[in-house]
Amino acid sequence: MSSGPSSVSSPRPSPAPEPLANPAFVLATASATCALIVLDTNVVAVSLPSIARSFHASFADVEWVVSAYMVAFAVCLLPAGALADRVGRKKMLLLGLAVFFGASLGCGLAPSAAVLNIARAVKGLGAAMLLTAALAVIANSFHEGPARMRAWAVWGACMGVATTLAPLVGGVITQWLGWRWIFLLNLPVCAVLAWCACQALLESRNPKPGPLDVAGSLLFGLALALGIWALVEVPADGLGSWATGARLITCVLLFGAFVQLQRARAHAMVDLALFRQPRFVAAVLAMFGYAACAQVMMTFLPLYLQNAFGLSAVAAGVGMLPFALAMVVGPYIGAALAKRIPAMSLLSAGLLLIALGNLLTAWMASGQRYAWVALGMIVTGLGAGILNGDTQKAIMACVPPERTGMASGISTTTRFTAIVTSVGVLGAVLAARTHAAFLASTPLTPGVKAALDAGFMSGVLAGDTERATADLSPVVRSTLAAAAHRSFADGFAAALCVAAGVAAAAAAGVWLLAGKAERVRVSEAA
Repeated sequence: MSSGPSSVSSPRPSPAPEPLANPAFVLATASATCALIVLDTNVVAVSLPSIARSFHASFADVEWVVSAYMVAFAVCLLPAGALADRVGRKKMLLLGLAVFFGASLGCGLAPSAAVLNIARAVKGLGAAMLLTAALAVIANSFHEGPARMRAWAVWGACMGVATTLAPLVGGVITQWLGWRWIFLLNLPVCAVLAWCACQALLESRNPKPGPLDVAGSLLFGLALALGIWALVEVPADGLGSWATGARLITCVLLFGAFVQLQRARAHAMVDLALFRQPRFVAAVLAMFGYAACAQVMMTFLPLYLQNAFGLSAVAAGVGMLPFALAMVVGPYIGAALAKRIPAMSLLSAGLLLIALGNLLTAWMASGQRYAWVALGMIVTGLGAGILNGDTQKAIMACVPPERTGMASGISTTTRFTAIVTSVGVLGAVLAARTHAAFLASTPLTPGVKAALDAGFMSGVLAGDTERATADLSPVVRSTLAAAAHRSFADGFAAALCVAAGVAAAAAAGVWLLAGKAERVRVSEAA
């Protein structure tokens, strides 16, 4: 989740704060708060098979562990930024820590998958409050010049370290302490951060905050949640079922109502006029492609490594390091290339790298040779690293200073909306292809046919093959387990091919929009 500085609070200037007693303490507190969100966003993926085994959860339940958090996060970012301007950034950060603390406790003690997913949604709300407040604190405390540059550099380094360590931390905690401690260990961290915030931060707020768009937030949130619900339930309900159709139609209607509301409002949550600028649309498209086709791998790679290779949680965390380390190196390559090629060309190149990396990983996924899969991860990670900061910079470069808050909110909301949408779409592809590959490769003896009930494949997809085959004879169990590993690898490869196609299409779209923007600029100059 690491990216360039992006505050989603109102762009109107705040009064200059009082001199800080210890600016380093302020920066450390705000950066650590953002790092906590990055860890929590990425660390959970490694524990998904363990959660599935603990609750005997379906694949849809496992998807909702990620999606419930992401939907709430994406929906609440813009209103949380506006609210922080009203009530104060310090107060919002402390309130966010309280919500995050309570939701983490609920996750750690959850008696069922349904309760866990509800707590995860509440946690997404807390994370949105924390991110908007922490970024606003940094922006308000370090105004300009070298101090501001150093502050954002330190913040970016913290995000990079958190992103790199998240899979390994998740694997170690899951295997040695149990998945519940992924959430329970947040409690002392939240307490320490709350104490630091009370000691270090001065209160700041916008004296002329913009209006809260409650109706717009509700419409966008309901539309997104219904769309993800439809996608997540496709493996169970079917793409052509009335339930899926009703959810998708309602999603489209609600989103249309949201757009109409934004067009009618004098002070809209989203200024739709920005989307008439080809360069802005290209930058947002690049952000969507990056998040949907690269960042989403933080969810699916741990499932693949554990289900297809049979790795432990710790080994899966270590196995993801090539991807995470490449994401850290990528921005430096992007910075060097930015001196030689135009910004939009760099975005297209990053998306093409992601497409190439996904195709390479897909090509090697079924062969189950980790070294070649790791090479594909590195290529994807390099493309993701190039785009990680440059997408944000490209979006911010397209708008005047007074609109940077709104543009940053659009950018961050696009990122998480893309991730959660991609989890639903790629999850449906993964499920369908895994099921088809399993049926095609498994000898349908009477014992095997009897085992293939409705919950079997869902358990396999969720990483709970052991439970799915627990009541079978040793011979049938061994046959089905081997077939399940191969089939999941085939399903993962199919999902990666779809992601590669989307990334390539996004690269072409960015290229074409950039060309259109250049033609408009030339004609206006003439």
